Amino acid sequence: MKNCHRWQRILILSLLSFSVFAPIVLVSQRLKTLTSFGGKEFAEDLPSVNYMRDVLRLNSIEQEAAEGLKGPKLVVFNDKDISSVVRRSSYEDRDSDQFRNAQDDSKLLEANETNGNGKDEHQIQQTIIQMNSREKGQFNQEKGRDDQRLQSPFKVVDEKVKQMRDQLITAKAYLSFEPPGSNSRLMKELRARIRELERVVGEVSRDSDLPMSASQKMRSMELSLAKASRVFPDCSAMATKLRAMAYNAEEQVQVVRNQESHLLQLAGRTTPKGFHCLSMRLTAEYFWLRPEERQFPNQQNLNDPDLYHYAVLSDNVLAASVVVNSTISSAKEPEKIVFHVVTDSLNLPAISMWFLLNPPGKATIHVQSIENFDWLSTKYNSTLNEQKSYDPRYSSALNHLRFYLPDIFPALNKIVLFDHDVVVQRDLTEIWSIDMKGKVNGAVETCLESEASFRSIQMFMNFSDPFLARRFNANVCTWAFGMNLFDLHEWRRKNLTMLYRNYLQLMLFCSGPRNLSKF
Repeated sequence: MKNCHRWQRILILSLLSFSVFAPIVLVSQRLKTLTSFGGKEFAEDLPSVNYMRDVLRLNSIEQEAAEGLKGPKLVVFNDKDISSVVRRSSYEDRDSDQFRNAQDDSKLLEANETNGNGKDEHQIQQTIIQMNSREKGQFNQEKGRDDQRLQSPFKVVDEKVKQMRDQLITAKAYLSFEPPGSNSRLMKELRARIRELERVVGEVSRDSDLPMSASQKMRSMELSLAKASRVFPDCSAMATKLRAMAYNAEEQVQVVRNQESHLLQLAGRTTPKGFHCLSMRLTAEYFWLRPEERQFPNQQNLNDPDLYHYAVLSDNVLAASVVVNSTISSAKEPEKIVFHVVTDSLNLPAISMWFLLNPPGKATIHVQSIENFDWLSTKYNSTLNEQKSYDPRYSSALNHLRFYLPDIFPALNKIVLFDHDVVVQRDLTEIWSIDMKGKVNGAVETCLESEASFRSIQMFMNFSDPFLARRFNANVCTWAFGMNLFDLHEWRRKNLTMLYRNYLQLMLFCSGPRNLSKF
């Protein structure tokens, strides 16, 4: 029994001893391995230390040998500095190669130092230059490869397209050198190549969109252009022609840009987005109506001479609505008012739909198009062509329509004409009781020179013409077209429309007078 306990104690003590000494042995082996590695690494660094020591020693020897000379000092250590700068700016995969090169260079310099016979300073300098050139060439090659790697992701996507367009321009320039009446084989070939290339390019903007035959077409065009360059070797003439073509193209582009800018400004000022959308919506709704739903009530009052007839000539939906609604809302007897709105065929559906959706109460509304006046087509066209005015205020069909009021309303004797920028603020019933005293037009005077609306008749007519000077008074002031009362009966009796046309004809034959149609 005692022997059994003794063996157990021995076993436990041996296990404890093993657990204590085993880690010590393992750790000592690990430390020995690390020490051997560190020694090797330190040994590998020794050549660089030797290289630095040898270079410094070489510098001291060279300086002593060159004390009697006045030339520049040869400092080899600067070359090592430069190579180190280059090495820091390059990639890490070149470090080991340059380190080996440095070792070789150090051996070469050491050999030069020990075998001094037959080696002089000139040979050392040549060796250094060769070393620098070799390192510089390696750096340039690796830099070129790096640049290619950096530039490859940003490849131009329309290089072929631009080349093809340049070929087209050059080919057309060669065609312009062809003498009149010439039909040579080369010119036929160039025309054929131009057609082929234009079909290939079309509206393409990327090389990936070009067909597979594009490269073949480019090569064919290059051959044709080479033939043309031999036929027309005068480069100065070609340069002059291309310069002229470029100048003409730039001028055309500038003209188009100016037109675009003008039209954009005009559209922004004259057609607001909301108003344009309003006209479109009203027109669409109007065409959805049945013909009987497009009729206005009280149409039997249109030719009643005992009612108060007002007219407005406008192509503006909201402006016409303001004139009509302000006049009717200010009237004491709106049931006696008949409003005639004359517009063009483009705006007829929108204006009609507006007043169908917003009826003017008890008043009568009548909307008609200028295209419905068949008798006006020949008269107006001849008048517009004769006056040759480029001002839209005087060449507009609606503005000229005021000179034909008796023909537009043949059954009426009096009518009040509004401009579409007028807002009526009081009842106008008293106007209809004014004694015209045989006059045709009753208008608001603008004869005070302090007023902004003052206009003298001599501003519109050239009174140096004796005929005009005898017929008109140059000191008379003009009137405003905002609101005018016309006696249509007197107008017809005096045949003023024909008189207006005669004056217009006379203006065309007289020299010097300004545009009479403005008057």
